[in-house]
Amino acid sequence: MITRRQALQGGGLLATSLFLAACGSGARPGLRAPGQSAGHNDINPMPRARVRDGGELRWTLDAIPDNFNRIQFDGTNGETKEVMDALLPRDHFDLPDGTFALDTNYFTSAKITSTAPQVVTYTINPKATWSDSKPITWQDLASQWRARNGSNPAFLTPGSTGYAEIASITRGADDRQATLTYGKPFAEWQGTFNPLYPVSTTSDPAIYNTGWINKIPTTAGPFTVESIDLSAKTITLRRNEKWWGERAKLDRIVFKVYERSALADALANNEIDFYEIASSVDLLRRAQTVPGVAVRQATGRPYNHITFNGAAGAILADVRLRRAIAKGIDRAAIATRLIGQIVPGATSLGNHIYPYGAKYYQDNSKAVAFDQAAANRELDELGWVRPTPGAVRTKNGQPLKLRFIGTAGNPISDAISKTTLDQLGQTGVQLEIDAVSSARLFVDFINVGNFDLVGFVWESTSTPFSSSREIYAESKGNAVGQNYGRIFSPQITALFEQGLAELDDDKRAAIGNQADQLIWQEVHHLPLYPSTGAYAVRATLANFGAPGFADIDYI
Repeated sequence: MITRRQALQGGGLLATSLFLAACGSGARPGLRAPGQSAGHNDINPMPRARVRDGGELRWTLDAIPDNFNRIQFDGTNGETKEVMDALLPRDHFDLPDGTFALDTNYFTSAKITSTAPQVVTYTINPKATWSDSKPITWQDLASQWRARNGSNPAFLTPGSTGYAEIASITRGADDRQATLTYGKPFAEWQGTFNPLYPVSTTSDPAIYNTGWINKIPTTAGPFTVESIDLSAKTITLRRNEKWWGERAKLDRIVFKVYERSALADALANNEIDFYEIASSVDLLRRAQTVPGVAVRQATGRPYNHITFNGAAGAILADVRLRRAIAKGIDRAAIATRLIGQIVPGATSLGNHIYPYGAKYYQDNSKAVAFDQAAANRELDELGWVRPTPGAVRTKNGQPLKLRFIGTAGNPISDAISKTTLDQLGQTGVQLEIDAVSSARLFVDFINVGNFDLVGFVWESTSTPFSSSREIYAESKGNAVGQNYGRIFSPQITALFEQGLAELDDDKRAAIGNQADQLIWQEVHHLPLYPSTGAYAVRATLANFGAPGFADIDYI
């Protein structure tokens, strides 16, 4: 897959309970059409009592995380979440049907206790303790709020949504209770502390920004850190024997970086226990030939896309040019090429906020529907003309040349970028493909705006409105939060503000889809197609596989 970036504020990545078992299911001959598997997961469910204790789960990563602080600007990638969800507190976790539930390992209660003003009271599990033996208290919540509410720019956060709306956090009945008073209504408050970091991190900008690079100083989860080996590109977690909750079944989880091209051989050679098939025809076909491997599928939240760089001074700063370029990209053809061989009825994605198959999903992409004739006409009107038939368009002697940043060694990224090159070439747009390592993609290119077009994977959460907001928030220099395209519309921001204050789910979703229509018109980024939601899993794994819309419970 293309490198995955998680959309904050809330959480959302893989699936539910994680146990090793002695039996499993066989491989399926193919995959289901998009949306048919929405609302559930495919994990070979088994009662906990029937699952044996011990064992090691071998888990692949695309890269070692840039920063293990998930609430820091460089820490929002999917790999970081996969590791840190086994190690840190969270207030709520996502369920297969797209809703969420309170994580009672950390909080015995979290509820609105007043509506005028809105007050949310969190009661912390009295057993919840950090690895340095300090109790988790209201001060941890208050400190994270102060770090992330935007009041101190020294904290390099991915955004302030869910925190800027809070007027105060005070001590409740005792140190194990926090009272959050909001300055204005905030509908999607669940997930504000997903994850929660200790006050020792969030009270100091230096530790917040750099103290979690290449190390994990504090934990509070069912697992703890055994080792981080940067040379071997391996992270090993072991069961936390001081964990106060239900004892984890696994002895260890070993995360190791593998090239996508090596995954099938690694699974066949018993080096790993699963891999994500994503858009790869080869990975699906190989999985179906490996004895003892099951293919599990459930529609999830990730989607492949192309981000446009609309920063001031960039060639794509003109929204009219972005629209013309977008109309020259056939997203349906890309979906067919990438997943059409393995997914019947492969479709392009029509929404930036709600995942395919979700309750409030609707296709709002009409504004930039593929229309090569319109793309050619609009480029002509903008002064980008072809000096001769078939030539690259020019304007004032400058060629219409765009730089597409892809991920080296990634066949999916390669196929998307080359298909886009072919399609845009037909409208006289020259595309230069620059494939870079996954480890450098964000730090050296995306974060600093060193691209015209770039592809990676976005992933939403069960609080999609609040987790999407920062992607479209106003950026200031390189303080972009998650708005890597540097494209800003005050109208879109106003709709997000309106929606986040709307407590009625249906009314909020209507506002969300109105915002999405404007996002398509702005051509902030171009969703391509939803993930297949398919995984190749060792058939002896129970309660694990294709997560759908759910989070992992590592216990």
